[in-house]
Amino acid sequence: MEIPQNVQHQLNQFQQLQQQAQAVTVQKQSVDIQIQETQTALDELKKTEPGTEVFKTAGNLLIKVERDSTLEDLEDKLETLKLRQQTMARQEERVLKKLEEMQASIQQAMGGMQG
Repeated sequence: MEIPQNVQHQLNQFQQLQQQAQAVTVQKQSVDIQIQETQTALDELKKTEPGTEVFKTAGNLLIKVERDSTLEDLEDKLETLKLRQQTMARQEERVLKKLEEMQASIQQAMGGMQG
């Protein structure tokens, strides 16, 4: 039984969408990890007294930085990451919904071929 051209095209699109879904999921997981790391750093920094010597990494170096400005930077970074996380979650949701719709459409087309 040969698969019609339009169904083959749908299958190809479905595979591309699956790859896109995987990429979005990986990106979302990466953002989740960055949020956890930033939150941990922020929590630890908040435990320190103002004026405490703080260092951050820059490549292979540790550089002395101001605690308060670093605190602000981390809070800004966390806010940005959380917005990105929301965007990625919406994108993931849309792609998965589209995958479900395409799968149903392909199954319907394949079922029509058998009948």
